Amino acid sequence: MRDSVDNDPRLYQRLETFRPAERGRSRWYALLWQMVQAFLVAPSPHFCHGWRRFWLRQFGAKIGEHVVIRPSARVHFPWRLTLGDRVWIGDEVRLYSLGDIEVGADSVISQQAYLCAGTHDPSDPSFPTLTPSIHIGAEVWIGARAFIGPGASVGDGAVVGAMSGVFKQLPGGRIYRGNPARDAGPRISGIARE
Repeated sequence: MRDSVDNDPRLYQRLETFRPAERGRSRWYALLWQMVQAFLVAPSPHFCHGWRRFWLRQFGAKIGEHVVIRPSARVHFPWRLTLGDRVWIGDEVRLYSLGDIEVGADSVISQQAYLCAGTHDPSDPSFPTLTPSIHIGAEVWIGARAFIGPGASVGDGAVVGAMSGVFKQLPGGRIYRGNPARDAGPRISGIARE
């Protein structure tokens, strides 16, 4: 055992000083959600979207009308999740809601996308958890296996291509591709305007 911090050769992280992030609810409540998700939500039949909406609402999620959630999607802390009307959450999507995650109406989060509202402060040796919110606007399409990082936002009507990484604010009405996501041009509406 070292006598002092001055003799400690570690330069960047001292994980024995780490303290978990505030969950917003007790550990027991979070554990109960994990059990409900594992034993009641995940094994539910594919077409039972109402069942999954019910359980998310019971644990504090704000869920709009006609939301489609696949059984293999995972929500870390539902009390930090808001989904607008007609949102689609695809297979194996991860909503890592250490911070708030908000998804606007008529948006699609495609299979295996990862929305991560949690990170750590790399400049602090105790490696504290940071929980910047994620905001996804209305009529957004997040492609398969895309990563939306802590504090990122995607404006209304934007498309984030498959396997793209978003780490900042992206304006709406545009298509973004790559890692990090770059503007690939405007999204053209297929709806005729009068």
